[in-house]
Formats: sequence, structure tokens, C-alpha cells
Amino acid sequence: MHYDIIVVGGGFAGTAAAISAARQGAKVLLIEKSNCLGGAASVNLVMPFMKNRTVIDEVPYQLSGGLFNEILSELEAFNKTRYRISFHDEYLKLVLNRMAINAGVELLFNSLVTSAEKEQGKIKSITVCGKGNTYEFSADYFIDATGDANLIRMADFPFKLGREKDNLCQPMTLCFRVANVDFKKFDEEKPLINPLYEKYKEEGKIKNPRENVLIFKTMVDGILHFNTTRIVRLDPTDLFQVTKAEIESREQVFEVFDFLKDNFSAFQNAELVTTAIEIGVRESRMIEGEYTLTGDEIKKCTRFDDSIATGNYDIDIHNPEGSGTSHYFFPPGEYYEIPYRCLIPKNSENLLVAGRCVSCDHEAQASLRIMPIVCTLGQAAGVAAALAKEKALAVGDIDITALQKILTDNGAVLH
Repeated sequence: MHYDIIVVGGGFAGTAAAISAARQGAKVLLIEKSNCLGGAASVNLVMPFMKNRTVIDEVPYQLSGGLFNEILSELEAFNKTRYRISFHDEYLKLVLNRMAINAGVELLFNSLVTSAEKEQGKIKSITVCGKGNTYEFSADYFIDATGDANLIRMADFPFKLGREKDNLCQPMTLCFRVANVDFKKFDEEKPLINPLYEKYKEEGKIKNPRENVLIFKTMVDGILHFNTTRIVRLDPTDLFQVTKAEIESREQVFEVFDFLKDNFSAFQNAELVTTAIEIGVRESRMIEGEYTLTGDEIKKCTRFDDSIATGNYDIDIHNPEGSGTSHYFFPPGEYYEIPYRCLIPKNSENLLVAGRCVSCDHEAQASLRIMPIVCTLGQAAGVAAALAKEKALAVGDIDITALQKILTDNGAVLH
């Protein structure tokens, strides 16, 4: 079957890309390996939405606008977001399904792309496997929103892995949830958790290399969300190493749960109710694009003529080798811009990339990898691919001013 645009990966970046392209009139297929949209939020249980706002001249600005703002509004209609930060992931799955279907996107779940056919800088078709069957799909344009740049790898476009000096990536984390927690007692005991955790680490009773226990309240009373396991020095693009990470992180889940249940009355009746379907990956492959955004540039809040998104989440680097997390926080009123060229793989004619695998260095990726920002990158990629299709142009030859106008007309914040 042939499509105008095929998007691979149904996380925030891929879903936004598919919806925005379909709204521009393109025939779009969105391929997702799991059974739902939402990516990190639904498959990896990542929650909440990280900082995507600033204040300029005492006026608050939401930097991740456009489709991300629409998603928040849809969750608000269900009363399933708190302060537009926390959210109920099951309602999120429903919201994203409805938004994609209403836009005219064709969805294909439980499907894994296994190969790509490329000729002279253009991807011609991809092979998809699922339920024991193999399918071939062709398209005029493709968007890699896999997070791991899987389509880039299959089509033999250039990429890099992790940080520059040793290719180590930020740690992987298996998120989990605990129910039947006494929230009143938890509020009282929360300040005591990390000091005791640190003491247990010093005594060798805790093997998890993470320096603290990171806990968030969910939208459901009595259920806490934990983003606190840490797997270091393993390659998130190697199946054998990812398997090892999944096994090791599950041991860490029970280690943390037992520590809490044994030491704090808030967890006396608590039960471990779920772990993420798949371990979460902060960093893996990043493409070599027409432009590479650096940490120095985002610290300087460099401006770009082809800006397609903005952000100010801190440069949040979890130590790839062990304990510790470093931060660079942007002062109030400051934000950086992301140029369209970061979405274009070198020598690509009909392929764009959206999500945490765009062209950037280790430092810049540590900030732009969050769900609100990758959603805006997906929206830009979808509109750009639709413009390229409309004019039969290479993705690098579209009218940037036209792209920016469509984005801003739809609520995006570019400057």
C-alpha cells in the first residue's frame, strides 16, 4: 500500500507528526510497535510533564504550544490532568486515539518495522512485521519518530550514540507504581525517605546506583509513581543489553519497594501494582543532521531563522556511569530555539526525524528530550513533510516561512 507520509513511532513526537500532516491534507499511516499511542507516557509510564513554561515581563508563556496544548485541553475536559503537569495515562491513550482518528490518520498497532529500501537518499518502502505476517508499505515521505532512530539505522543514514567521549548514554529507568499508600502519612514521612535511603546505600543495603528516590503523586488517590531505578553502562540499542537492563531494573523495583514497606508506615498496606511495559530510555541514537544543536547554544539561548520549537527544561543529565544527576537551569524569561535543520538527516531527500533522536549533542539532548518538547518537534515534522509533498520538494527545500506560519497559526511558539 502507498501513502503520502508514513510515520514510524506513536509517541508524542510521532502522534503529533501524524496528526499535523493529516490536518494538512496528507494521507498518513502511523505505525506503532505497542497497542496504544503515547510512547514514554503510556509504554514507559513516564509522568509528569516536565517544565515547558517561562515568565517574560511578568507574563507567563507556555513554550510547548500547538498540539501539546490541545492534548492538555482534551485531558482537562475529562478532568484528568492536575495543573497541566500530572495526567492519567489511560485517558491520555484515549485522547490521542481520538485526535489521530479525527484527523484522518490510519493507525497500525502491534507492528514492528524490520527493514527499509533506500535509493539515492530517498526511502522507497519499509517492511513491517506483526502477528506472523509481513507487509510492505511505500510512501513519498517518511518520519522517524522511534526515539532510537531505528529507521535512520535501517536506511543507513549517519548517526551517533550517546555522549561524545565514550558513547555512553544516560541511564535507562523502569518506572513503577505502588497502590494503597496512606497519602496523609506519606506527606509526613516523605522528608525522611531519602536520608534513610542514602544511609542504606552507604551501608551497602541498597544496590541501586541512583542517589535518591524520586516519587510523584498520580491522579488516583493512594497510588504513587516511582521514577527511581537506574541502569548504567548498558547500550539501549542492543537487544541483549536491553534484556539485561530489564532484568536488573526489576530487581531494583522490588529493592526500593521493600525498603519503603519495611521502614515507613505510609506503605504498611501498600502493594506493588504495575511496572512499565518497557524500560524507559532517556538517550540513544541521535542523527547527524543538516545542523547539530549544542549545549552551549541552548545555554546562550541562540536564535535561529528556521526555529520550529522552543524550550527551557533544564539540562538534566543523569550520570551514565553511576550516581548523581547534574542540572543547568535556565533563568526566568530565558528559553532556547530548535532549528528545523536538526530534523533533517544529512543527505536526506524524503526523510525527517522527530523526537529525542534529532541532531544535537549530549547536553542539548538532555533538555529537549522531554514529552512537551518532542511533541512540538513532531508537529513541525508533520507540517514540513506535508508541505514537501504538496510541492514535490526535498524536505530541505521547503519554504521555512510557510512552515513557521502554519505552526504559529496553530498555536506553536517559535520565538
